[in-house]
Amino acid sequence: MTCFIAEKEPGASENTGEYAGLTVPPKIKKMGYKGVESTELVFDGYRCPAENILGGEEAGLNKGFPQMMDALEVGRANVAARGVGLAQRALELATRYAQERKAFGKPIAQHQAIQFKIADMATQVAAARLMTLRAGRLKDAGVRSDMEAGMAKLFASEAARFCAEECLRIHGGYGYSKEYEIERIYRDAPLLLIGEGTSEIQKMVIGRKHLERNPI
Repeated sequence: MTCFIAEKEPGASENTGEYAGLTVPPKIKKMGYKGVESTELVFDGYRCPAENILGGEEAGLNKGFPQMMDALEVGRANVAARGVGLAQRALELATRYAQERKAFGKPIAQHQAIQFKIADMATQVAAARLMTLRAGRLKDAGVRSDMEAGMAKLFASEAARFCAEECLRIHGGYGYSKEYEIERIYRDAPLLLIGEGTSEIQKMVIGRKHLERNPI
């Protein structure tokens, strides 16, 4: 497998001339992540010169698979970091709202059921952050970190989903309104569960690598 850098005309949806054969259809409408455009790339008769091989012809020929695997490690750590940030924000919103909103004559933060939710959220945020830092430090050190990146991505993305839902529950009906920030977070969280490989894929990677590192 060899990776190529596919050029196109700036801003064009249907390329002509030397870039003919590459069409970029209208962007895909999504549930969340509205700040980043997503689209297909349609290749039909597109020709890419040898000098466009990623890393150059000598270094990049037939190196596509390791290049993609290396990118996945970084990508999974990136998704994990986004999960930590999203979960952290959900925790901040829940913490503030629980102390402002009153029920039965006192802030709902003083009710044990709400305290349990906040405790679970805070614990998952802290654990997700530590796992993400571990994966990032290994990558910075040049150490293979596919298992650690997979663990961080798996846990942090699930933590983001959990914290978003718990925050929405704490907000009650207000959490379902677009007037409150948690509504957007609740829509953004699911992407992290599937981006750079689903949770199920991460479990396969983690299990396989753990067995490879611990043979009998």
